[in-house]
Amino acid sequence: MELQFLGTGAGQPSKARNVSSLVLKLLDEINEVWMFDCGEGTQNRILETTIKPRKIQKIFITHLHGDHVLGLPGFLSSRSFQSSEEQTDIDLYGPVGIRNFVMTSLRVTGTRLPYRIHFHEFDETSLGKILETDKFTVYAEELDHTVFCVGYRIIQKDLEGTLDAEGLKAAGVPFGPLFGQIKNGQNVTLEDGRVISAKDFISEPKKGKVITILGDTRKTNASVRLALGADVLVHESTYGKGDERIAAKHGHSTNMQAAEVAKEASAKRLLLNHISARFLGRDISKLAKDAQTVFENSHVVKDLEEVVL
Repeated sequence: MELQFLGTGAGQPSKARNVSSLVLKLLDEINEVWMFDCGEGTQNRILETTIKPRKIQKIFITHLHGDHVLGLPGFLSSRSFQSSEEQTDIDLYGPVGIRNFVMTSLRVTGTRLPYRIHFHEFDETSLGKILETDKFTVYAEELDHTVFCVGYRIIQKDLEGTLDAEGLKAAGVPFGPLFGQIKNGQNVTLEDGRVISAKDFISEPKKGKVITILGDTRKTNASVRLALGADVLVHESTYGKGDERIAAKHGHSTNMQAAEVAKEASAKRLLLNHISARFLGRDISKLAKDAQTVFENSHVVKDLEEVVL
């Protein structure tokens, strides 16, 4: 499981940072990639990665500001161009209006897709659990921005305990059906009369990961709720220390406020993104160091950076 940042800038692209987009790679878990936001130029960034567009099965949009959605029609169109690969449908989650934006863009450009888009729109009244599979659950909650905007909490369900195959072999259990029975929690009796207790050869279930990915927001209690105990919190840091007033005016957060959210939520790691273009070089180091005075495990991400979870 990995996060890869395709765009970490705020508002407009710069030479160092593209606008908002990131992916959650779940290739080992479910052989899928999930995208969060798709700002202008996202597909260009993808060309610099190993990501296969067809593996992107779900897209989650935080809000409808252009720097988070203007790359979507182009990406959806280009996704269909790999004619040698199987055409697969895509699920698109986002605020009410995302369907109209996408379908209008495709219609006026004469774009026809060889796959279907399954839209899942929500508003202030229909948040909460928005997706559940056998391995993941996704929740959305409203944040505090200048337009309706959400944050996502992705919960990996606990992983089953693993079978100690070597231990079973050492205990004289013949490989075959008995392994399967023990894996299913059944005790078995061997030909010599010995009883093999399943619990002795199956490890404890492994706690699933929790990933919190927030859209643009002022510091708000909803951010803390979404990030409670998270293994990683992705939080915007449009402004720096001392910029609280201007951040509030424009519906954004400072690095210090993001660090406060991570601390209050007892998150394990804070990844700061959505960085204003005015922060360059040493400014980035200062953003990180200032945040670390509040929450030690803070890091400012850059475009194309990969973070293993």
